[in-house]
Amino acid sequence: QAQLVESGGGHAQVGGSLRLSCAASGFTSSDYAIGWFRQAPGKEREGVSCISLSDGSRDYADSVKGRFTISSDNAKNTVYLRLNNLTPEDTAVYYCALASASYRNTCPMRDIVMDYWGEGTLVTVSS
Repeated sequence: QAQLVESGGGHAQVGGSLRLSCAASGFTSSDYAIGWFRQAPGKEREGVSCISLSDGSRDYADSVKGRFTISSDNAKNTVYLRLNNLTPEDTAVYYCALASASYRNTCPMRDIVMDYWGEGTLVTVSS
């Protein structure tokens, strides 16, 4: 049973930056993927970014390409999401999720395929 804990959310000004962390525990396989999702008030949850811990493949939603960067520290079982050049439209609860499968040359950004979820961390962006 995997457990995911997000941290690093908070308030940022427009154009500012934050770094979110997703610490995973209780999952022994090295073949899995982590996805970051977000849900803004009144909107559906959307995939933001993902990384395969099997081969390092990464992907981003078009809305965050060039601004967000996903990375991992396998020794710490932690995945990071760096949020740069933030806009008010980035305001949301950010969740990380784990897909317990081997992904090669791709990674999942669809919530339906994720097996474990964190509780989320709130990011608020204002001017």
